[in-house]
Amino acid sequence: MNNRKISNKFRIYHRYLGFFLAGIMAMYAISGIVLIFRSTDAFKIEKTVEKEVAKGSSEEQIGKTLRIRDFKIDRTEGDKVYFEQGVLNRTTGIATYKVKELPFILDSFTKLHKANTNRPLFFLNIIFGLCLLFFVVSAFWMFMPSTRIFRKGILFTVGGIILTLLLLFV
Repeated sequence: MNNRKISNKFRIYHRYLGFFLAGIMAMYAISGIVLIFRSTDAFKIEKTVEKEVAKGSSEEQIGKTLRIRDFKIDRTEGDKVYFEQGVLNRTTGIATYKVKELPFILDSFTKLHKANTNRPLFFLNIIFGLCLLFFVVSAFWMFMPSTRIFRKGILFTVGGIILTLLLLFV
């Protein structure tokens, strides 16, 4: 098979794999942007939650039950225990508090984006990563090395590598 035929094959594979993966690439792009802001309240909506806590629970147990990091009781007035996010009625064991969460679809995106070997969809992340590597490699086979556009592409590649190294080490 000559170089032109190989180039054309890679172009076809690159094109149709790109079309096929357009949706998942958009999802990873959106979730990546959302994850950048995970330490802020950007994109989050506030919800009121009611949860039952075992009566007589310690401060640490309350925090674990409510899944609140660095849980701290602000003050106690009678049967009411106040904390930053809400209040716990010790008599009923009901805690009413506010949480900020991503909307369902963004939360689903970010969970998929962060999937590891403990989640069943981690294979999707591996396959998607391999597809992205294919895009990287196939880009160099889309144009004949003797063409001006290929040489220009190499210059852009070197520029991208330099930018990546600067961002990593500076």
